[in-house]
Amino acid sequence: MSPELLAIHDFISECLPFDQLPNDVITQVLSDIEVSYHSKGNQFGQQDLEGGLRIVRSGAAELRSSDDLLLDRLSEGDSFNLMGLNDEQPGITATLIEDALLYTLPEIPYQKLRSEYRAFDRFFSSQRSRRLRRAARYEPAPNDMMRPISDLMSTELLSVEPLTSIQKTAMLMSSSRFSSILVMENQQLLGIVTDRDIRSRAVAEGMDLQQPINTIMTTDPLTLAPDLSMFDATLFMTQRSIHHIPIMDNGKVVGIITASDLMLARKDDPVFLVQHIGRQTSTLELKNVVASMPDLLVQWVKSGVRSNQLSHVLTALSDAITVRLIELAIEKLGPAPVPFAWLGFGSQGRKEQLLGADQDNALLISDDLKPEHQAWFADLAKFVCDGLNTCGYVYCPGNIMATNDDLRLPLKEWLKTVERWMRTPTERAVMEVSIFFDIRTIYGDKTLTNTLQTQMLKHTQSNSIFLAALAENVLSVHPPMGIFRRFVVEQNGEHAHELNLKKRGVIPIIDIVRIHALANGLFEVNTIDRLRALVDCKAMTIVDSRNIQDALQLLMQLRLNHQAQDIVQGKAPSNYINPASLSKIVSKQLKDTFGIVKDAQQGIKTKYRQGLG
Repeated sequence: MSPELLAIHDFISECLPFDQLPNDVITQVLSDIEVSYHSKGNQFGQQDLEGGLRIVRSGAAELRSSDDLLLDRLSEGDSFNLMGLNDEQPGITATLIEDALLYTLPEIPYQKLRSEYRAFDRFFSSQRSRRLRRAARYEPAPNDMMRPISDLMSTELLSVEPLTSIQKTAMLMSSSRFSSILVMENQQLLGIVTDRDIRSRAVAEGMDLQQPINTIMTTDPLTLAPDLSMFDATLFMTQRSIHHIPIMDNGKVVGIITASDLMLARKDDPVFLVQHIGRQTSTLELKNVVASMPDLLVQWVKSGVRSNQLSHVLTALSDAITVRLIELAIEKLGPAPVPFAWLGFGSQGRKEQLLGADQDNALLISDDLKPEHQAWFADLAKFVCDGLNTCGYVYCPGNIMATNDDLRLPLKEWLKTVERWMRTPTERAVMEVSIFFDIRTIYGDKTLTNTLQTQMLKHTQSNSIFLAALAENVLSVHPPMGIFRRFVVEQNGEHAHELNLKKRGVIPIIDIVRIHALANGLFEVNTIDRLRALVDCKAMTIVDSRNIQDALQLLMQLRLNHQAQDIVQGKAPSNYINPASLSKIVSKQLKDTFGIVKDAQQGIKTKYRQGLG
């Protein structure tokens, strides 16, 4: 191979989606490649539809619609096929915005590759979203505890009718060597009976064993869906002291899973850390448990736990620590004088925490609160917030904590606070209160939280001025991309030549999705859950929702990988990354991600800013 062809081969083989092709196929393609130079301003239009696939070797181009709307910017390594683009949306043109060197694969060999290689074809069926979605290819296989419980559940089910005798049921369980049995009638699940139920509810009580089994069964048992992870199932069963649980799909029992099944799956996973946290008897002991989390994060990242799963795990650990601190406080202070809810906001509220998160919490108290009760709740807040800080969840710089008197209120005062926010949505107020809309009960009375959240959503749905103020906040942070699809990085200081993935990418996405959710009165607070709910209520297209999900997950995965590297190198986990350190493929995916964020911000601008008048 000549040096010229070798250079083309090396370049093409790193371009999406040619990287999916066998090396010998790329070598064969070289004989079809045409090389051409074009000046800035050159336009490819309807007369060039059969020109094949054009790959930008150097320079930059813009894709525009027939009404001159900018659709995308292309740079080195990007490609476009006008015929395919015009099949999706007639009238698209490509204009060079820099002098450019193009490699062109003619239409016939291009279409031949599409017909013979599925991965190659799928990429071009929707260029930008496909580029980003392929990011999953570079992630390792999921951790075992993130496998769906359908992989582990037993589908061999033992059941009896409700009038079957206790003795006959016990004999059936013994002969089948089952530790539980389902009570069913007309294919409907009525209850469940375990070995323990027969011992404690029948034999120990001296019951007549000819009594029907429905007299000792657990009625309307809790169930799980088959697509939940083993981590979710183990955590669910542990928190409720359940050892057997039926698996339901579309109203039908499809399996059963036991605590023993889950214990045998793996013994070195985060759910056991959650259990361990629940057994600690002091703040110092909790701190010692938490000290292992950075090393565990590295282990989980290396074993392939994906970003959304790992943030869920880290939030579950944070919740467990908070709950245990509250329990320890109650042991010290005595029972709560009136019902209350410990609220988590921000990333904890959304179940999206990573390492290094600060505190965002508050206390929502029953309206039965009396002046003499205030001291108890103040002491509770101090004990828990001090304990969280000791465990590494540092005090909130903005004082969004239950130790703040303004955030330790009865329900009626919280409702007044919400109304005040709605009436005076100043720029600073909006920035400060956005976090409160990502709300979740960590401990206590969930009905209090539901009442507060219902009122908050009622106000936001009907308040165009407040939504417009939120939109201004959403638009205040721009994705770090220059006009020619080059990354905009810090110019000096500690993070020179780096960009902040959280501030410039993750937070804008969270803010964008939040405002859509508030405008549509959605109770979901997790960002992915909100995106799915927006599709369900027809407030967002499936394509837009999936693109934003892909963008968020790519950014979160890059953050996690980078933080794991920081920990290995003995550094504090950081949200900054040097784009020069990324591979060409990941760099392109990141550029596509920021393009999606920019498009989504444009949608916010169009839909909500008019409320400012």
